[in-house]
Amino acid sequence: MAGSLNKVQLIGRLGADPEIKQMVNGKSVARLSIATSQSWKDKSSGERKEKTEWHRVVIFNEGLVNVVQQYVKKGANVYIEGQLSTRKWKDESTGQDKYSTEIVLQGYNSSLTMLDSRNSGNNSNLVSENKSTLPNDNINQDNSDLDDEIPF
Repeated sequence: MAGSLNKVQLIGRLGADPEIKQMVNGKSVARLSIATSQSWKDKSSGERKEKTEWHRVVIFNEGLVNVVQQYVKKGANVYIEGQLSTRKWKDESTGQDKYSTEIVLQGYNSSLTMLDSRNSGNNSNLVSENKSTLPNDNINQDNSDLDDEIPF
């Protein structure tokens, strides 16, 4: 479908150590649980309130799985970019359909950036990205000079 976009960007903290598993094809997959929070002051009581959302993240990108396995632990502050995906399966015990919505990192449009430097020594700004970029790709390019080239 032309004109559609499926992109998720999150900054949050891991609620547990990453779970790394081997798939049937021999490749590794990482699963993360990332918390994002928002806080506000309640107008009626003046009390500070906070709401936390938990996000399931699945990483299929081999390079990112390796970085997660080596450097990312519970409590780490991370920035991720991926795609929203909902999968369906049948619960064997009840026979009911179950659904899970996850942020998936795979392919060229995914990235993971470690944002904090706790216990990381020289790796404080370790960034692992897998993005497709083209040379001279500038979204904010000024196209006003192109009007002079139009022959009509």
